[in-house]
Amino acid sequence: MGEALSQRDIDKLLTDLASGELDADRMRESEEKQVKGYDFNHPTKFSKEHLRTLEIIFEHYSRLISTNLPVYLRKNVQVTVASSETVSFSEFTNSMSNPVILGIINFAPLNGNIIIEMATNLAYAMLDRMLGGSGLPLEKIREFSEIELMIIQKVLVMFAQLLREPWKNVIDISPVLNRLETNPQFAQVIGPNEMIAIVTLNVKVGDVEGFMNVCLPFFTLEDVMDKLNTKYWFSTMQDNHDENYEGYIESLIRKVDIPVRAVLGKSTISVNDFMNLQIGDCIRLNSKVDDDMNIFVGNIKKFTALPGAEKDSYAVRITSVIREEE
Repeated sequence: MGEALSQRDIDKLLTDLASGELDADRMRESEEKQVKGYDFNHPTKFSKEHLRTLEIIFEHYSRLISTNLPVYLRKNVQVTVASSETVSFSEFTNSMSNPVILGIINFAPLNGNIIIEMATNLAYAMLDRMLGGSGLPLEKIREFSEIELMIIQKVLVMFAQLLREPWKNVIDISPVLNRLETNPQFAQVIGPNEMIAIVTLNVKVGDVEGFMNVCLPFFTLEDVMDKLNTKYWFSTMQDNHDENYEGYIESLIRKVDIPVRAVLGKSTISVNDFMNLQIGDCIRLNSKVDDDMNIFVGNIKKFTALPGAEKDSYAVRITSVIREEE
């Protein structure tokens, strides 16, 4: 029940209305409740927080593709997250061209499948590169041959396997490529009115640039929707950073290969002398036989050593360690 006004308050309101200090129409508008429309055909099942968490997951996924895809293509690859949105499945399929590359991926142990859609210009560029070309797309779109689909399928299998690591903070998944489709009509994995989240990745293979869309149905992610928030995601990352985490990182660093160079000495000669060098010629260095050599780890001078031999191989014996402060 609203608060009752005294006679004094009523008189003041009437005076303000008469003097124009208060506008009755404006007061009536302010008292009206703001109503927000809701479309039952397109219910909002993915919040902004859900989409932001999916972007974080697929930023990690983009870095993995940028690292692993060049192994197949022998060409520089750059992948970034372009956008994320929520639409109905029919809107997603109606926007596709024909032919199109669609990878239907089983997202076990979650229910249902997800779809990876690859732009045709990217697919043609990858095929051209993997078959010995320079990595250029076709000028005119055509159907894919059986051999080309087999090659693209291997790439999509790799894309499916790379999904495991970015999702491990939410759930341990075992994604498997079920099939490859080139016609959107044969990729009806859910009802047309079902809501999906689409994460769009911008992929650049050399000079060829295109989009790759990842379709994530609400039906598939429904069981883990509570975990698709940044607070849970970052807290899970923190839980994984236990007391053994530092030792684990140290063990990984110890396995990294780093080039080590032993520099006998330096010399300066003319280009003419360099061009005329023959087997058996001697180059005088700026160091003596009994001087210590500089040992470089990467580009950092780390040790001094004396030259020698170990069985049938050349070797050096460390004489001192150069500290950072030195």
